[in-house]
Amino acid sequence: MTGEMNRRQALIASAAALAGAAAFPRIGAAGLVQAGSTPPAPARVPRRVLRVAHLTDLHIQPERRADQGVAACLTHVNGLADKPGLILTGGDLIMDGFEEPADRTKLQFDLLLRALRDQSGIEVEHCLGNHDIWGWNKGKSSTAGTEVRWGKAWAVEALGLSRSYHSFDRAGWHFVVLDSVHPDPNDADGYIGKLDEAQLDWLRADLAGVAPATPVLVISHIPILSATVLLGNPDKKTLDRRVSGGLLHVDSPRLRELFAQRGNVRLCLSGHMHRVDRVDFRGTTYLCNGAVSGNWWKGTHVETPEGYAVIDLFDDGSFKHE
Repeated sequence: MTGEMNRRQALIASAAALAGAAAFPRIGAAGLVQAGSTPPAPARVPRRVLRVAHLTDLHIQPERRADQGVAACLTHVNGLADKPGLILTGGDLIMDGFEEPADRTKLQFDLLLRALRDQSGIEVEHCLGNHDIWGWNKGKSSTAGTEVRWGKAWAVEALGLSRSYHSFDRAGWHFVVLDSVHPDPNDADGYIGKLDEAQLDWLRADLAGVAPATPVLVISHIPILSATVLLGNPDKKTLDRRVSGGLLHVDSPRLRELFAQRGNVRLCLSGHMHRVDRVDFRGTTYLCNGAVSGNWWKGTHVETPEGYAVIDLFDDGSFKHE
């Protein structure tokens, strides 16, 4: 009788021990559930803080129904069921002022401002492109270079900017809008992608003033890093692929090094190429987001039709892009 009671007590004790193990599991090094620990807390779900639309290379003009195309694009953005809270333009807003006289340049800016006024109820921040600069090709534009609105001054005034580059904060993110178009030292009528020394000093100081935990989004017209610049045909004789300074920032290495040192530059947006790609490098994602005008209002440019990008920004510095 005593032996039978001892066996019964042993079975009860074993059952209690198993029940305790089930009630208090723990995760071992191999991911197996072990007895005696509390389950890990569920991972925090990032919260979206802002939806941004990136509209670049609008190239508005009266021909090819471009003004209607820009209006239709803005109507589409405003009609999204999940509407963006901010529009970032990426430069080349007008078809061209670089080689055009004053009257033609004025016509294009008037069309752009009318479209923005009539179609967009969303806050807009502008970035300048090479085609937004008036008269740098003096011969074709019939300019002397002494006109009050010559160069970037016309676009800065028309778009209500204080200067050609700036920064601002929204929803816990820091935004940097660069002016990436500068004269080509080897071509009096040309341009290259870069920052001048004054803007580079400003950028370093601006980023240094941002808390390390604050995510940063940088926008430029000419890409700082993009694979699309390699998609042209190689030289027929050498088979080399050469990247023009007009297609990619010539100071890309030092900008990329600056971003890597800061550690919080999450996104760089660009246009200019009228094509779409994504490059992830040293903690920063570089997005080239096509063109609203596609093939300059002649349909699809290579494999990329007319379009724009929508980007969701989250409070942990992550993002979603389409």
